[in-house]
Amino acid sequence: MLLTGCSVTDSPTTNRSSSDTVEQIAKRPYQSGHEAVVKVNGNKSTLAPEDWKTNQVEYHDLDKLNRTASANTAYLENRNLAKGSLRVRQIFQPTGWHQKFVDGAPIINRGHMIAYSISGGIDQDGQYQPGQRSGDQNNPKNLFTQTAFSNQNLQTIYEDKVRDALYHYKKVIFQVQPVFLNDNLMATGVHLQALSTDKELNFNVFIYNVQPGVKFDYATGRSVIDHDMKVPQPAGTHGFSSSSSRKSSYY
Repeated sequence: MLLTGCSVTDSPTTNRSSSDTVEQIAKRPYQSGHEAVVKVNGNKSTLAPEDWKTNQVEYHDLDKLNRTASANTAYLENRNLAKGSLRVRQIFQPTGWHQKFVDGAPIINRGHMIAYSISGGIDQDGQYQPGQRSGDQNNPKNLFTQTAFSNQNLQTIYEDKVRDALYHYKKVIFQVQPVFLNDNLMATGVHLQALSTDKELNFNVFIYNVQPGVKFDYATGRSVIDHDMKVPQPAGTHGFSSSSSRKSSYY
């Protein structure tokens, strides 16, 4: 589901907002130096708190090109918090997977739509299983080719917001949709939105799938080094470090 937004600015130093739909935002190529996060609908979710009924994740089937092109929606609570020590080695290669290492670090990750750290006990069918301590990690319906920067430096900002809400025993609806243009095998970006049932947690953003120093062909997922590609780190967060993504087998 592609949603509408609010006023637009093109400042390279602040999170932009857009009056366009997510699909329209994705059709605008990312411009070097601009923020990679665009607020959608004034950063307000369009999810409905009354939809939270059962602790589960609604996974969608892959499309005809084997892409995770539909939104996955998670209905989460405190018991879904999972320890990072439970992370396991990743094997599945999503569409557009062409790994490259720059300064010894991988430029792409297996991006989880619903992070394993907030889906503890959820099996690959999306159902809660009390004996399962870890979240869903190797589910093809939950993975897409995501840049290391988009995954570890941008999406985690919003996953941390969800994690914090769950830590404080709030119930949260979290929806994630990679956005693929036409028949592209690599997503141009990912649409994230979340809402707690008490409405204290509430965000709605589109994150461009970009990497500093690298340019991607989204039709195939292949890439070339481009030192002119600058992607600023959002204010108040830690800067990108290639050393943070060296454990490529975990992503």
